[in-house]
Amino acid sequence: MDFLNLPKRTKKNRIYGLTSIADFGIPIGQLQSILEDYSSFIDIAKIGIGTAYVTPNIKEKIALYKEHNIKPYFGGTLFEKCFYQKKISEYIATLHALGIEWIEISTGTLNIPLPERLSLIRQLKEEFHCIAEVGSKDANNTMSIADWKNELECLLNAGCEYVITEGRDSGTSGIYEKTGEIKSNLIQELIQDLDTKKIIFEAPTAKHQMYFINEIGPNVNLGNIKLQDVLILETERLGLRSETFFLEDLACKLP
Repeated sequence: MDFLNLPKRTKKNRIYGLTSIADFGIPIGQLQSILEDYSSFIDIAKIGIGTAYVTPNIKEKIALYKEHNIKPYFGGTLFEKCFYQKKISEYIATLHALGIEWIEISTGTLNIPLPERLSLIRQLKEEFHCIAEVGSKDANNTMSIADWKNELECLLNAGCEYVITEGRDSGTSGIYEKTGEIKSNLIQELIQDLDTKKIIFEAPTAKHQMYFINEIGPNVNLGNIKLQDVLILETERLGLRSETFFLEDLACKLP
């Protein structure tokens, strides 16, 4: 069907308007079936937390994502585990061996000082496309708005292609309150002063997704999307759900 006036969506290969899914261990056969129908809506696949380390047929899963023009990478928790055990060189060698071209530098569990993360990014950007994450998985560990802005700016200036705002798969930390409520004052400050095309907002629930779509536009970058929600999210982006019904009036917010 192609007769409605809908918000204009970016197309693959997108550089913004990204949908980044979280793969927490979906079997490869099931994944293949989903990608056959919905791969055009997916840009990035995070093989979440540390599951990549124990995923059966990991090479085949990586190849499947690449076959469907989706960029796979390993979750930041695995990076942090390697950092903690001083195994970064082994981690890098493994990523190269598996054909992984993207790497996440995060500090969700460990408190890795910003200068150390920036140094790693400056080194690794010669070998990988770098993504960094800002914010803690610990809901009690809060940051000021000024610190959020500073980290995002520093990480982008160091060479990150995108920076993720922490939200967890539960939507209860980072840019969210423990209750799951969005820290709207923080978000408004971030979108006012920073290039939102370079920020991936973790938005694991429909409520979170629709907030960002309505505030920023249909081509906001969203992460931690469940595979089963990919089609629903695209529907939301196109103003085909009640909560985003009048989205065509907001499409100019982000080209």
